Amino acid sequence: MDQWTLQMGYPVITILGNTTAENRIIITQQHFIYDISAKTKALKLQNSSYLWQIPLTIVVGNRSHVSSEAIIWVSNKSEHHRITYLDKGSWLLGNINQTGYFRVNYDLRNWRLLIDQLIRNHEVLSVSNRAGLIDDAFSLARAGYLPQNIPLEIIRYLSEEKDFLPWHAASRALYPLDKLLDRMENYNVFNEYILKQVATTYIKLGWPKNNFNGSLVQASYQHEELRREVIMLACSFGNKHCHQQASTLISDWISSNRNRIPLNVRDIVYCTGVSLLDEDVWEFIWMKFHSTTAVSEKKILLEALTCSDDRNLLNRLLNLSLNSEVVLDQDAIDVIIHVARNPHGRDLAWKFFRDKWKILNTSKIYSQDILFHG
Repeated sequence: MDQWTLQMGYPVITILGNTTAENRIIITQQHFIYDISAKTKALKLQNSSYLWQIPLTIVVGNRSHVSSEAIIWVSNKSEHHRITYLDKGSWLLGNINQTGYFRVNYDLRNWRLLIDQLIRNHEVLSVSNRAGLIDDAFSLARAGYLPQNIPLEIIRYLSEEKDFLPWHAASRALYPLDKLLDRMENYNVFNEYILKQVATTYIKLGWPKNNFNGSLVQASYQHEELRREVIMLACSFGNKHCHQQASTLISDWISSNRNRIPLNVRDIVYCTGVSLLDEDVWEFIWMKFHSTTAVSEKKILLEALTCSDDRNLLNRLLNLSLNSEVVLDQDAIDVIIHVARNPHGRDLAWKFFRDKWKILNTSKIYSQDILFHG
C-alpha cells in the first residue's frame, strides 16, 4: 500500500494491442498528470520512476458476447500479456465498474471499437462502465494522452442513454470544455453538436411538474437527477424550448409574486432568466436576495445575479460584493468566481480582482477561498 499512500497522484494504464502476435497485449503504466509543463518537470524530478502495484480487471467483448471478468496484477513499467478470446473484432475494457483508483487508455483501434459498441448497443456495458469510459476519455484528452475527437465521438450515443451517471460524467467534462471553446471562431459547431446529443432526452423527460397544492410531482431520485442534468445542459447550450420555459417560469413568478418554480431546477431557471431577460428581472432577483432569510435560497439567488449578459450589472455586483452589509464575506468570493465563469464577465472579474487585491487580501476568508478555488 505504500505505493498508493506515499507516492504522489495516481497512475494511468495504457493497453496496446500487439499487432505481431495474436491474443497478446502490451500494458504500460505511468504517473497521470494533467499539466503538460508539470509532466516535463516530473521527468526532471525522476517521477517517471513511480510504480504502482495495480489490480487491473478486464473483459473482452464484441457485439454479441462479453467475457467473464479477469484480473491482471500490473507491477512493471511495461508488460506483455496473453488475453483469451481477443481477436480483430473484439474490444477490451479495463478497470471494470471503476473499482480501481487509476485511469485506463487504449490504442485508437480499441477506442473506436468501444465507440461502435456504445452506438450499436450501449447496454452491453454496465452503467458505471459507461460513465467511467466517458470520464476517462475526457480526462485523458484534457491531459494530452488522447485526441479530443475521441471523447466527443463517445458521447454520440448519449441520445439513447437513460441513466444518470453517464450523463453526469459527460456534463461534468463538457462545461470546462465549453469555457475553453467559447472564444473560438468555430464554437457554434461544438455548441450545436452538444445540443443535438441532448435534444432527444430533453424532449422525452420534459420538465418537473407541481401538484395543485404546489408540491413537486415526485419521480425516482435517479430520474429527477437525470432530468435536472439534461435541463441544465439544454439551457446552458441554448436550447430554445429550455430558454422559453425558464423565461415563462420567471415571468410568472414576477407577475404573480408566487414562486412556483420546482425546487430542484430553481438555480437553472434563475440563471437562465437573468441571462435572457431585461434589467428588471435582475432587479427583481436582487430584491428577493435581500428579502429572503433562507440561506440556501439566498446562495442560489446571488449566483443567478452573476449570469447576466449586462456588463454594467456585473460590475455593479462585483463592487457591491465588497460591502459586507450587503453581501456576507463568506458569500462575496462566490460573486467573483461566478462572474469569472460568465463569458461576459471573465475579463471584468480579472480586472476587479487585480484592482481590489489589497482589499481582498486583508480578508482571511477571501484569500483562503481564492487559493482554494485556484
